[in-house]
Amino acid sequence: MPFYVIKSRTLKICLAIIIVSVLLAVSIDGVSAAQVYFGYPNRKVPIYYVQTEEKEVAISFDAAWGADKTEEIMKILKEYNCNATFFLVGFWTDKYGDIVKKIDENGFEIGTHSNTHPDMTKLSSEQIKQELESSIKLIKDITGKDVKLFRAPFGAYNNNLIDISEEMGLKTIQWDVDSLDWKGLSGEEICTRVLNNVRSGSIILFHNNSDHILEALPLVLDRLTKQGYKIGAVGDLILTDNYEIDRNGMQKPLS
Repeated sequence: MPFYVIKSRTLKICLAIIIVSVLLAVSIDGVSAAQVYFGYPNRKVPIYYVQTEEKEVAISFDAAWGADKTEEIMKILKEYNCNATFFLVGFWTDKYGDIVKKIDENGFEIGTHSNTHPDMTKLSSEQIKQELESSIKLIKDITGKDVKLFRAPFGAYNNNLIDISEEMGLKTIQWDVDSLDWKGLSGEEICTRVLNNVRSGSIILFHNNSDHILEALPLVLDRLTKQGYKIGAVGDLILTDNYEIDRNGMQKPLS
């Protein structure tokens, strides 16, 4: 009888080890479950926000669908003397080349948001490079300027995507304040959401063609300005060298 008890316990232990091993081998959004379980020791993250003692934030707009509000957005930004970054998808750039040129001529920063807006964590390395190279070429052919910033579609990323973007000289940019303007919120609701979540060093996400962006943007800019925030482009906020990014996505100077 003792022999069978020991054998049964051993069997259960072995089975448990096998189950845990399988679970930890599973990939979650491009990151292994083992990394998740043990605290992401090797996981890379984009820049979500910047450590700074200055009251400054960055405004960003993702452009993938439609363009009829983009020129008015630029006018509003100019009225408040604010810079901003536009992350452009390749097919949008190709369709609205005249708008891209105006974004550049008005002094706003342009980054890539991929070429076809796929979940890039599901692509091969070669496909990722193609997405980035194609979208960058479209932008550069219009502006004549290098592209230095990249925002992943759907905010989906993994180590391979970040590694490739870094190899191409791109900084991968996320956000820590999501306006949720794409959900059809009113201008006041968008503004309230942004103000409730903003902090020094924040990167704020908007979309260039969301339903109520033209109502929300003046409210946000006015109230942030009155609170003493300097509002600029992502490139005005982030560090370009001698920095590290912690597990929460905070970019900070090397200590």
